[in-house]
Amino acid sequence: MLNADFFRRWMTVTAVSVDREAERLTELDSPIGDADHGSNLQRGFTAVTAALEKEAPDTPGAVLALAGRQLISTVGGASGPLYGTLLRRTGKALGDAPEVTGEQLTDALRTGVDAVMALGGAAPGDKTMIDALVPAVDALAESFAAAKSAAEEGAVATTPLQARKGRASYLGERSIGHQDPGATSSALLIAALVEAAGE
Repeated sequence: MLNADFFRRWMTVTAVSVDREAERLTELDSPIGDADHGSNLQRGFTAVTAALEKEAPDTPGAVLALAGRQLISTVGGASGPLYGTLLRRTGKALGDAPEVTGEQLTDALRTGVDAVMALGGAAPGDKTMIDALVPAVDALAESFAAAKSAAEEGAVATTPLQARKGRASYLGERSIGHQDPGATSSALLIAALVEAAGE
């Protein structure tokens, strides 16, 4: 069973990963975006960590809802609303349970990913964070490690794609050959599950 402590660790580990990879995320964003993906997410997850230290919600759903609200209010561009929606809707789907199973997390995360697809209008193959998140959720039923691998493979697989959504889509064919920064940061979020679980 996964409790609020696990979910706080998940968000904290994500913040550390984003901090470590911020420069790389911004480098990926430079040719096809605003060159601010790393710094934006860094600011957002720093705020998430601070808020969790201050409030310490006592259910998994409340941890994710708080994290989502922080990201929406502190991250500029499209990343804030998209990541915020992902975490808030996942948290809402988990409800008020003090502990959840891996299966419940998988179902809730699928709800969150569906909400992101509805908000951004993106589908798999559009060269967005969805390309990492959808395979991750599909693999999550197996294990956190399988989800991590699927997300990382999904992010790398965006490189040869032409962007059909978001800022990168304005570039048309020039977006081909660049790994999507949103898919890359989404893979960090999923990889943090493994570390949070101590696997």
